[in-house]
Amino acid sequence: MNQAAPRRVEYKPAEGMQTDKGYVPVYTTAVVEQPWLDYSADDHATWGTLYARQRELLAGRACDEFLQAQDAMGMDARSIPRFDQLNEVLGAATGWTLVGVEGLLPELDFFDHLANRRFPVTWWIRRPDQIDYIAEPDLFHDLFGHVPLLMDPMFADYMQAYGAGGVKAHAIGPEALQNLTRLYWYTVEFGLIRQHDGLRIYGAGIVSSKGESLHSLESAAPNRIGFDLERIMRTRYRIDTFQKTYFVIDSFEQLMQATAPDFAPIYARLAQQDTIPAGEIRADDAVHQRGSGEGWATDGDV
Repeated sequence: MNQAAPRRVEYKPAEGMQTDKGYVPVYTTAVVEQPWLDYSADDHATWGTLYARQRELLAGRACDEFLQAQDAMGMDARSIPRFDQLNEVLGAATGWTLVGVEGLLPELDFFDHLANRRFPVTWWIRRPDQIDYIAEPDLFHDLFGHVPLLMDPMFADYMQAYGAGGVKAHAIGPEALQNLTRLYWYTVEFGLIRQHDGLRIYGAGIVSSKGESLHSLESAAPNRIGFDLERIMRTRYRIDTFQKTYFVIDSFEQLMQATAPDFAPIYARLAQQDTIPAGEIRADDAVHQRGSGEGWATDGDV
């Protein structure tokens, strides 16, 4: 892979477009070295503020595997972690490697990285004025939210399998790709898991967000529904508000087993069925909580 001088590729309102992963001006394919010595005091302070806030909030809310993995990797609030140091620990645990990127990748590039046990991490972190919200993934979302669970062997295998499945779905066509995107959204980004002591968070989009961490577990508004592969792959979702529905797995093993079969027949079946609105509950759902729907937008599902 060719290394390039890093750029900061982010959303600019005058240039941007809306995608299922946020607002971005362009996709970028470059793999870059982490310019760790170039991070400013503000960059490190932003990491420290977000890290300390989320770690305090996630005690008793994030799943045990996530919190234990963060500790094992040596992440803390003092400074932005170095990719090369994290790679030593991660590589020894599950064979994954972090690669620096400038922003959001095209789907096929992203899938290829995952299929080869490489996780793309945006090298730059949000500005202080973006500390509570940024439209696209940044270093904090990627590194704090996604990377720790790559230390878990079962979840690490799931992510590699997802990448390989993504390469296949990309070749099949856009409908298959959309089905697979919904699976990523409702598991890797916004998934909940049932532990011995109750529901816990594992999705990166939740653990990296103060508001969504509270909303996903404690709000009466959203639905919480048991994991069902094909149901998830038909279900639309939200990119501009908190989720209307969260899906709950029993274990990472359940997730891996459910996604092990060939998806081609599943895509064929789904092509004959309608999509499901983000907030809808169906008669055959395993409902943990039927949401009140308070504050839900009436349109905007993607």
